[in-house]
Amino acid sequence: MNAPSRTTASAPEHPIGYDLLRNPRLNKGTSFTQTERRALGLEGLLPPAVLSTELQVARRHDEISSLDDDLQKYLVLSDLQARNETLYYAVLMSDPAAYMPIVYTPTVGEACQKFGHIFRQPRGIYLPISAHGRVKELLSNWPDKDVRFLVVTDGERILGLGDLGAGGMGIPIGKLSLCTACAGVPPQNCLPVVLDVGTNNQALLDDPLYLGLRQGRVRGDEYMAFVEEFVAAVQQLYPKCCIQWEDFGNINAVPILERYRNEICTFNDDIQGTAGVALAGILASLRITKQKITDQRFLFLGAGSAATGIAELISQAMAGAGMDIDEARRRNALFDLNGLLVTSRNDVAAFQRPFVQDRSPISTFLEAVRTLKPTGIIGVSGVPKLFTREVIESMAEFNPRPIIFPYSNPTSRSEATAEEVYRWSDGRAIFASGSPFPPVELDGRKLVPNQGNNVYIFPAMAMAIFATEAKRVTEDMFLTAAQAIAEQVSEENLAAGLIYPPRERIFSASLHVAERVAARIFEQGLARVPQPDDVGALIRSSVYRPVYPA
Repeated sequence: MNAPSRTTASAPEHPIGYDLLRNPRLNKGTSFTQTERRALGLEGLLPPAVLSTELQVARRHDEISSLDDDLQKYLVLSDLQARNETLYYAVLMSDPAAYMPIVYTPTVGEACQKFGHIFRQPRGIYLPISAHGRVKELLSNWPDKDVRFLVVTDGERILGLGDLGAGGMGIPIGKLSLCTACAGVPPQNCLPVVLDVGTNNQALLDDPLYLGLRQGRVRGDEYMAFVEEFVAAVQQLYPKCCIQWEDFGNINAVPILERYRNEICTFNDDIQGTAGVALAGILASLRITKQKITDQRFLFLGAGSAATGIAELISQAMAGAGMDIDEARRRNALFDLNGLLVTSRNDVAAFQRPFVQDRSPISTFLEAVRTLKPTGIIGVSGVPKLFTREVIESMAEFNPRPIIFPYSNPTSRSEATAEEVYRWSDGRAIFASGSPFPPVELDGRKLVPNQGNNVYIFPAMAMAIFATEAKRVTEDMFLTAAQAIAEQVSEENLAAGLIYPPRERIFSASLHVAERVAARIFEQGLARVPQPDDVGALIRSSVYRPVYPA
């Protein structure tokens, strides 16, 4: 399979000599042949030995494995990405299961927290609100002119860590790296962006090394006008581009998605991607419990956009199985800082109303569990340790195989650890977390925790959108993605307690999901390209491979 062209629109002539070694898109490092070195003015600028890509990858493996600190591993990989993009992806794609926790969660959380202190080389586009009125001009400075997939954050709700301002850039960079490493989306068609509207994190504002605007967050009409200008600029410069919104606060995440979801190709990964991976885990779990989705009741710890996104997709799946949609939504209850969301509360937001329960107030999560008797609890609170021993033991009392998903990221924010959930449920819980946990030994059994990471969803979604040049992203596409993930979990996997495809198979799993989603895009008439006889072949022909350019 041929690799996509590596030449950017802004560089019609290849650099030579010293400049070539400083071009991450074209640099081969020690893989330049002797003939290339003579022709391109590289003789003397490199050690004499010529190494294969395989040996280069092995050298990087050796370097990274010798490090004890994950943040140092992250920095080594970041430096490699800035120096030799092809080798960077060759390393990631050689063992994605090993590198995902370094490139993304949980390590990326620490990288975002320390962004100003570990900053080495800029990557992506920074759009400060002080440039309001000039957003298109700033976006135009990006060298690649065929941007097809863009991940953007305003840094307000980075994982479960809160407002990290411009330091949130680590999230778009990491997400797009996984789009390539896990689904083959060509990196030259990807763009990470930060909308810097200030930060309310005083520690950052007091830090002399903070790299963002030194002001409080802009809100209201001025904020939305800035977002509007950004969206318009993207549409003008990159008309085939999909915008993925990432780690926006609830106050903005839901309105932004509602504003643009029916007008442009866009989705919010925290709302829709999280929903897809959660539903996938539930569908696989039901193959273990031998139950139907219409028999389930779920209780969410956290009532923000992630919770409502998951609850709505579960409700849609229940409706697809024959249940009335209103009844389905009543099967999904939300619990926040002020208790269960019930009809008597006057602090319920519009996006939460479909899931309000018509019952007496309940002030503690344990009481909610004991009263509602859910078949599954899902944590998206960002607050650690709230799935207490009493909560887990109660779930295990009335469920032979309770579904327990503490999804908050990073690991330090998880509502419970894998070991706690397994021990308190006597090993009966079907467990999935947002960040990885090590295996647990219990009564002579080795229990391998599931990671319900969005990496099963957004890279595949990006590839499907890229290959079809989709005009819109629909909820039905996430239902399709969830089903496509769940159907790849083998009976052998289920017997071992696994409810997601093994991470070692993430690339092939992502291409399967991408094919299914792409087929749905064609069915819905949302593709800009003609429908081929073989959708899988279209996906495979679109895949980036980390092969050096000729």
